Amino acid sequence: MMKQLSQRLLGPVTLVLLGLTFWLGLWVTPPDRVQGNLVRLLYVHPAIAWVALYVSFGTATIASALYLWRRTRSYVMDRIAHCSMEVSVVFIVLTLITGSIWGRPTWGVWWAWDARLTSTAILGVLALGYLALRRANDDPALRARRSAVFAILSAINVPIIHFSVQWWKTLHQGATVFTSSRTVLVHGSMAWTLLFSFVGFTLLFFWLLRARYRLEIKREESSSAQLDEALASRRSEGAF
Repeated sequence: MMKQLSQRLLGPVTLVLLGLTFWLGLWVTPPDRVQGNLVRLLYVHPAIAWVALYVSFGTATIASALYLWRRTRSYVMDRIAHCSMEVSVVFIVLTLITGSIWGRPTWGVWWAWDARLTSTAILGVLALGYLALRRANDDPALRARRSAVFAILSAINVPIIHFSVQWWKTLHQGATVFTSSRTVLVHGSMAWTLLFSFVGFTLLFFWLLRARYRLEIKREESSSAQLDEALASRRSEGAF
């Protein structure tokens, strides 16, 4: 009962939080002293990047690791990894787009071969490579195993993205909320809006993941039904 209730509330709660984020971000929070109204992208871009790099790609990586571990191996983990990676591609693309919109007035260019931008783009290519690898294998067990290994190896790029602004001199700004000394940089209505943004986009990921997982189940059931129908047709032809 509680599970069904939480599933029903996931969509409305996500919608409310994202609505609050956009309302507060556009009309309530003040402009920045340096960036002016451009700072309002703070309530969109970091949260999308958080979902792209850590939540969605992290979910795919953990599910892949659980599939490779014999005690937790199941096609449920493989489906979660697959669906999470598809959603991750969407958020990685949105991360690059919103980052470019932010970077154009800040840096003067839509794109720069900055360490963080480049490593994030590479992560997007790796995610697409994961999806291509799944299409290259027809055997379910072999496909799941190879995809899981590829996902875990691709995840090595995530800490590179995270620490890129510390390891190299980059155009990309450093920590938005906390500095290396754990000093909070965002306060008041800006902090609340940022919190709603992170929670809202995180819930949006899980809503999309659930929807994509259901579609995957239906696709597998449809493929299985078509295969059974084709086999039955062949048997009936052999009977004659």
